[in-house]
Amino acid sequence: MGSHRRLAQSGFDRGATALCVLSAAAAALGVVPATSAVAAPHDDTRAEVDRLYEEAEKATEAYNKADARAGSLRKQVSGAQDRIARQQEHINSMRDALGSLAGAQYRSGGLDPSLALLFSDDPDDYLDKAAVLDRIGVHQAGELKELQEAMRDLAQDRSEAARKLGELEKSRKAVASHKRTVEKKLAKARQLLNALPSAERAAYDRASRSGRTDLPDLGGDVPSSERAAAAVAAAQSALGRPYVWGANGPYAFDCSGLTQWAYAQAGVAIPRTSQGQRFAGRQVPLSQAQPGDLVTYRSDASHVGMYAGNGQVIHAPYPGAPVRYDPVGMMPGATVTRV
Repeated sequence: MGSHRRLAQSGFDRGATALCVLSAAAAALGVVPATSAVAAPHDDTRAEVDRLYEEAEKATEAYNKADARAGSLRKQVSGAQDRIARQQEHINSMRDALGSLAGAQYRSGGLDPSLALLFSDDPDDYLDKAAVLDRIGVHQAGELKELQEAMRDLAQDRSEAARKLGELEKSRKAVASHKRTVEKKLAKARQLLNALPSAERAAYDRASRSGRTDLPDLGGDVPSSERAAAAVAAAQSALGRPYVWGANGPYAFDCSGLTQWAYAQAGVAIPRTSQGQRFAGRQVPLSQAQPGDLVTYRSDASHVGMYAGNGQVIHAPYPGAPVRYDPVGMMPGATVTRV
């Protein structure tokens, strides 16, 4: 894997790359002197745009996490509601079977005094209980106890469903909050870009598309498994498709959406967020990376791509840049996970 070492030594982050390309392009266009030691007037603007895109990506992963949590809670609440409905139907059937006794309990909203004695925990009521049992019969007493247990279970499930609904509401609010954060940062980035002179904006756009969407030389690296090979093939089929925050295919993607979708095409479920994907398998050294391995970046694992071979990853970079190949050393803090 000598190519890994060669590429890793020349690694770069997205912002640095964009600025290098922009400086060269600006010099070629005569925007700034090529040998000037003074930063171009708009270097700070471009750096700020890169910073906003990075922060937006982190907020996007937080959005994805909250959205996935909300989706899970919706399923749990739906399941609880179905279970409660079935329990209520079962209770109603038991009440019907108990006839007038169950009917009296249902109408009164509680147990008849004699039935309350039946279920009392006070040992002194034993003889009274025995008398009641004589009147209603052992079989009927068993049905009443079953009814009481079913009603207790129903009350517990209703309480749990109410708690889940509360969690769901909090998760929905978190989703909305993260969405607003992403939208504000992206809107500010677009505003800054639009304020650049047209030549510098064009140079930035060219730098944003500096990765490859055609098939580079991926060497002879072999995927670690058939499912990894299938995931790589799926990711390659998405080359050129746009980055859209919060999207997980098939026509647009954010970074973790692309890798999750690619593995889903291989029949493998992995977490929705880049942080979750970092621990979706076994950690391996970068020097041992094989096609299909997930490569997460930065100390907080806020970006993820898929190793494609020969020191290249496929990833959804950021708004304005399509799914493409870039060197594996494009950002700091690379961590490799084999699914």
